[in-house]
Amino acid sequence: MRRIRLVVQYKGNAYAGWQVQDTGIGVQEVIEHELFRITGENIRIHASGRTDASVHALAQVVHFDTNSRIPAAKFPYALNVSLPPDIRIIYGDEPKNPEFHARFDAISKHYRYVILNTAHNSAFHYDTALHIYSELDRELLVQAANQIIGTHDFHAFMAAGTSVKSTVREIFLSKWTFDNNLLIYDIEGSGFLYNMVRIIVGTMLDIARRRLDISCIQEAFQTGDRSVLGATAPAHGLFLTGVRYNDFNSEDYIDVQAI
Repeated sequence: MRRIRLVVQYKGNAYAGWQVQDTGIGVQEVIEHELFRITGENIRIHASGRTDASVHALAQVVHFDTNSRIPAAKFPYALNVSLPPDIRIIYGDEPKNPEFHARFDAISKHYRYVILNTAHNSAFHYDTALHIYSELDRELLVQAANQIIGTHDFHAFMAAGTSVKSTVREIFLSKWTFDNNLLIYDIEGSGFLYNMVRIIVGTMLDIARRRLDISCIQEAFQTGDRSVLGATAPAHGLFLTGVRYNDFNSEDYIDVQAI
């Protein structure tokens, strides 16, 4: 039995999220179907984490075990023959550690959220960027992003009903990049709570539109009160950009950036 690691890229709009589920087709289900086609094995793949419906991935990491003799580097070619064009396998290998686990061995994840700030939406970005026509204070976005860096209790920044042992997370990177009318937010951290990035982005947007005072971020850290924060930003502007491990970073294998 061999352990194979893949880096997967997908556009999430057509899927009910990553995970196999009853409410729609998940990306996981599509890939597992193709693995059965080429190996004849009922393979369950394990990802670094789930993504919701309409969330995209530039470099998701998965692993699976197989008795197939297909070389690891050939799996992307074998799978991409029949996968739909909105799912691509961009890299495959056998990790040096045979016990490698895509989820439990991850030391950080990098997410990106994209805003299109124009009078009219784009025919090309409408399903991969959140369109906002109103004016945004970019300096306030920068100031708000800086407050996210560090170790904080993000209890207020998760969806209701989420059950986790700890809501403390360390954020290494939190910054906005402005490319004309594209506003790109990058965040990397030790881990993320359910809807955490989308709540952070929604809050920063409300701050930039002066619907909320920037002090709400520190208040949320101190009180854990979700109600002081902004709306949850829509899913379609969010990308899982990459996953980092001690000896492996999936972002190194991205050939083409979506944004």
